[in-house]
Amino acid sequence: MKEILHNSIILGDIIEELKKIPDQTFDCIFADPPYNLQLNKQLRRPDDSKVKAVNDKWDKFEDLNVYDKFSSLWIQECHRVLKDNGTIWVIGTYHNIFRLGKIIQDKSFWILNDIIWNKKNPMPNFKGTRFTNAHETLIWASKNKNSKYTFNYKSLKCFNDDKQMRSNWDLAICSGGERLKINKIKVHSTQKPESLLYRIILSSTKKGDFILDPFFGTGTTGAVAKKLGRNYYGIDNNKKYIYNAENRIKKIKKIDDNFLKTVENKKNEKRIPFGYLIESGIIEPGLKLFDSKSKIQAHVMADGSIGYKDITGSIHSVGAKIQGAESCNGWSFWHIKMENKLYPLDYLREKIRKNN
Repeated sequence: MKEILHNSIILGDIIEELKKIPDQTFDCIFADPPYNLQLNKQLRRPDDSKVKAVNDKWDKFEDLNVYDKFSSLWIQECHRVLKDNGTIWVIGTYHNIFRLGKIIQDKSFWILNDIIWNKKNPMPNFKGTRFTNAHETLIWASKNKNSKYTFNYKSLKCFNDDKQMRSNWDLAICSGGERLKINKIKVHSTQKPESLLYRIILSSTKKGDFILDPFFGTGTTGAVAKKLGRNYYGIDNNKKYIYNAENRIKKIKKIDDNFLKTVENKKNEKRIPFGYLIESGIIEPGLKLFDSKSKIQAHVMADGSIGYKDITGSIHSVGAKIQGAESCNGWSFWHIKMENKLYPLDYLREKIRKNN
């Protein structure tokens, strides 16, 4: 096994280079493998001009069996080098994503989501023989069913205007100044937009995590990883791609550490039931609880329930009934008075977490 350095790009055969990596090295993997588009003819527009399609040598395979064997090898190695609590993202189209999905499951990965990248500006179907292919699919999977993987749920919700981030993402394809070109010709035919990798890395990694991209191409993963304070390791067998990726990443500025903090996900914190505050003497039965405006008053019971008029139950259920709501976070709804000031119950819970 070789020494694996952070923020490195390796020129070589993907399978052979993966085999050199020690077990459980990476926190996350993003894989953008050949799609095996199987294009046999030159595509043309209605005006008879040629379409610059994906006809690169690296996307050509003798048949589906050869493609499957190649896919099985790199997916197997990715499973080995991924940490137990890591996740993998694999992107593809209808040409290959279903085959990859089967292999991913066969190699003991646990699929968490499939994400639809809905392209805002897709290439039209010039012949008019099929629906316009306007999306690509990403598979997000943990190393196994019991992995305690990273998912920055709160950050993604904040990112999405306080709404849960859904599995359909509307993002434009890579174009304009972001698209790497030499003499007006694309450096790479399938360069992914930074917006796509930004969302992937933000959602499933932490600052300082180590990310592998075994099909590094022009370095979108590396560029966004550097920007977000993560570390990357790329593999590619094309010198031109690596040269352009290195130059691209050099120009990227990392975001200041002070602005890389993510919103804490409460699910990752130690669970503290309300009853613990009573049995440990922090709160005594009979204590008065108030809403934030002191208009509603309830009392704490010995069994951890609270009472308001003829309603009794948990801090959550009583708060919900009073408001006529389906649910309520009792930790933020109910307050206690200390030194003539109101503090939410969550204030006490956070103090306990810090002391423990």
